[in-house]
Amino acid sequence: MKHRYLGNSGLLVSRLCLGTMTFGMKGWGCDEGTATQITKRFVEAGGNFIDTADMYCSGTSEEFVGNAISGYTRDDLVIATKCWFRMGTSPNAKGLSRKHIMEAANNSLRRLKTDFIDLYQLHGPDPHTPIEETMRAMDDLVACGKVRYIGCSNFFGWQIVKANSAAEKKGWSKLISGQHLYNLLRRDVEREVLPACHDQGLGMMCWSPLASGLLTGKYDTSKPPAADTRVGLRADIDLPRYWNEQSFQVINEVKAVAAETGKSPSQVALAWLLFDKRITSVIVGSTKQSQLDDCLVAGDWDMPLEHYQRLCNIVPFPLGYPQEWIDVTRANTAGHE
Repeated sequence: MKHRYLGNSGLLVSRLCLGTMTFGMKGWGCDEGTATQITKRFVEAGGNFIDTADMYCSGTSEEFVGNAISGYTRDDLVIATKCWFRMGTSPNAKGLSRKHIMEAANNSLRRLKTDFIDLYQLHGPDPHTPIEETMRAMDDLVACGKVRYIGCSNFFGWQIVKANSAAEKKGWSKLISGQHLYNLLRRDVEREVLPACHDQGLGMMCWSPLASGLLTGKYDTSKPPAADTRVGLRADIDLPRYWNEQSFQVINEVKAVAAETGKSPSQVALAWLLFDKRITSVIVGSTKQSQLDDCLVAGDWDMPLEHYQRLCNIVPFPLGYPQEWIDVTRANTAGHE
């Protein structure tokens, strides 16, 4: 499997990252035996990057990951986890305060059965905590050896810049990664978040790269998703997010490209993301080994330019203002020299 450097750092990670939100999840997840099997297959295929979070199944995912990696040389793997979500009933058992970050990190280390976390991520922005307090706490975790690198997830572009600016002023560790929702059906990050990550030296990790399974091509727009599917079980989240006419226009074209290239729709959707070198890794989750095996092909396959551009242009994706204004006025300030 091919690897890329994670942002402006020397850390090499596999282009596919094993997502573990399904580990222990009831309804659309998998049990520990299957989780261990999936992890083993991923590592044997050359993957070294595994992502989890303390809130995934209330810590069960981290426990499954800790058990699954116990038979491997720890330094051969890059283990990422996150904090921010509420993990208890006390007032401080959430957010990005120094108190919660320190407690959450120690609890994650215990569940993962490891002495250090390779990439510790802020799972979301906390409007109630000064970013200086958050970044100082993260830097202290790096300084004491509990964390190697730090990243963020679900931040706005301006919050990424603000966090790194605060760290740079004080000589603290800066963010090297951003983990965001990005796929062919939801390209919002192209407007500001992806450019901000690129400017600040953050590698982009894409969550939900297959749009909760819609980009596998298994759903039919003429009827609602079955109740036992992931989209069916998460209908309140995934239907408003993905289920619309334009999405199925894109999905149909993905299926057409898959037929032309001899790939599966999943492989095409993942390869489209990885065509952009600003994308470090795409996070693939699975509940069975066959799903992972299908995705693994994208770890090595590079999509041709013609197919990338074709998929970009199926439906309009306006970047909006101020990019529209810049494009209109650029000729006034450029090209005359």
